Amino acid sequence: MVVDFRKNAAPPPPITLCDSPVTAVESFRFLCTIIAQDLKWEQNSSSLIKKAEQIMFFLRQLKKFNLPKTMMVNFYTSIMESILTSSITIWYAAATAKDKGRLQRVIRSAEGDRLQSAIPPRPAGLQGPEAGR
Repeated sequence: MVVDFRKNAAPPPPITLCDSPVTAVESFRFLCTIIAQDLKWEQNSSSLIKKAEQIMFFLRQLKKFNLPKTMMVNFYTSIMESILTSSITIWYAAATAKDKGRLQRVIRSAEGDRLQSAIPPRPAGLQGPEAGR
């Protein structure tokens, strides 16, 4: 992957390692973070939100089985927050407003009425604009 911000980006020269050519890619995954060639984070945000929505299924199942709040909160903080905050210091500042809104929607649905009183406050980066008021 070559990151090039010139207006007229020339194709990079071919790279070879041990006489075998190395192909250039548009994006790649490193430590569960998708890094795109243009350094935009839509793919990464979409991937995180998709994972979080899959985990929401299990959170709903726990709610349906009437598990205690403490177990549901433990599940939320250990699994859901772990997924949503992975490498957040890298991608959140550069995320688009649309991606931040999608992320907020997933968080609000996960923190629904049943868990609202038991879940600790969200990290500052994941709080909505109403948090500063």
